Amino acid sequence: MPDTKKALPILFAVMFLVMVGFGIIIPVLPFYAENVGASPTQLGFLMAVYSLMQLIFAPMWGRISDRIGRKPVIMIGIFGLSVSFFLMGFSSQLWMLFAARIIGGFLSSANMPTVMAYVADITTPEDRGKGMGMVGAAVGLGFVFGPAIGGIFSKISLSMPFYIAGTSSFITFFLVFLLLQESLAKKNRNEVHSEKASLWQVFRGSLSILFILQLFISLSLSGLEATFAYYAAKKAGLGTVTLGYLFMIMGLAGAIVQGGLVGIMTKKYGEGVVIQIGIIVSAIGFGLILLVHSFMTAAIFLTIFGIGNGVIRPSISALLTKKSTSGHGSATGLLSSFDSLGRIAGPPLGGWLFSVAIGLPYISGIILSIVALILYQMYTLKSKKSASIN
Repeated sequence: MPDTKKALPILFAVMFLVMVGFGIIIPVLPFYAENVGASPTQLGFLMAVYSLMQLIFAPMWGRISDRIGRKPVIMIGIFGLSVSFFLMGFSSQLWMLFAARIIGGFLSSANMPTVMAYVADITTPEDRGKGMGMVGAAVGLGFVFGPAIGGIFSKISLSMPFYIAGTSSFITFFLVFLLLQESLAKKNRNEVHSEKASLWQVFRGSLSILFILQLFISLSLSGLEATFAYYAAKKAGLGTVTLGYLFMIMGLAGAIVQGGLVGIMTKKYGEGVVIQIGIIVSAIGFGLILLVHSFMTAAIFLTIFGIGNGVIRPSISALLTKKSTSGHGSATGLLSSFDSLGRIAGPPLGGWLFSVAIGLPYISGIILSIVALILYQMYTLKSKKSASIN
């Protein structure tokens, strides 16, 4: 078993570098796709196909990591990400970009569930929230710094950010190969008899409610991300540079909370309390966003939302890996899948609601948060009921 104190910083560095690489291409991809002839609709499909691959294949990789170990699956995911970035950099036609995104989505869907399963392997139940929070913080910081780096290097050429992202991922691959020890002992690796059972075994009883809860959280967040630029421009006259700063502030706040506060709070109060607090703070954040009228109000209200939203996913991950008996990889893989489903459905839903009335995506965010809170109460009641029967 790897030393937790040594392994967690390595995992933090790995996920940070992976997400920096991912974030680098965000500001460049729309212009790059346009250069090879993509229409706005085709660009939408190009963005969605990656999440679709994650939705389909994350549970598969999680399950594979339960059988063969975490380290080889993490290495496959990072290597796949590196290859896809280089392929995008070389793309001169739209079909090549689609092929690169499909390959990248298929292979890199191994990263998040397997890293979370690794954290579950090496942490005690009491420290699980802290470990998951550190992974969440690394992801958040990667998204903060990645787009900024991509924006800077896109001035050299539009393909340069893809090569930098590919190189960053390749370095991360060697970092994992050289420094990360396997966390799953051979005697603990699951032998899965049936594909269907292995995939949906974790989706049973009260735990199924937690996956649906994550779907609603992801749906509301991605709806906000897809529409806030238009909303802030109309309500407060904010431009693209200012919006970049806003999302950077929100990302930093979320990362700081995930890296520090989640571990302390889950250890003291338990994951359930933290999930409920996160949902309530998110709902308040959605409500406050309706009152945005300047850069300062947008920064404060988005930060409140980011703090609330930031504590939910690590706490759900920690709770699931504690309660599930189907292997940590299977649980985190299916959770990633539900998260991806929310990210696929959220932007078009948010865009449609925005076209009806500009405040609707945030009103729907409040409603989805209330539904998520009710779902958590249902989970608690169902868990108590099954515990009393057993």
